Amino acid sequence: MAGEVGVHGSKQRTYTPEFREGAVRIVIETGRPIPEVAEELGVHSGTLHSWVSRWWRNGSASSDRPAEPAPGGRMREAERAELERLRREMSEKNKRIRELEMERDVLKRCMVLWVK
Repeated sequence: MAGEVGVHGSKQRTYTPEFREGAVRIVIETGRPIPEVAEELGVHSGTLHSWVSRWWRNGSASSDRPAEPAPGGRMREAERAELERLRREMSEKNKRIRELEMERDVLKRCMVLWVK
């Protein structure tokens, strides 16, 4: 991380793309608050916030260039397939959750009967 003199004479830090991506991944994957992660990493929270915003917009914390939009603003075939896959996966997981909740309820009832 090299230092450069900023607009007001303060040292302006530069960060490698890998560092930025890693910081953003911590926020995205853990769901931890940006100020908490920023403090832990020694980065200004506004800086980390801009990296996270850029990641959501462009898919990258280090690139200002947005991803190429699909013609006509439509989803690409790959995006459509990924969306469908994620919907199926979510449906399967929700079904599994309902099954586990039913099992839990049955076990609770069994425990009540067993304790009596």
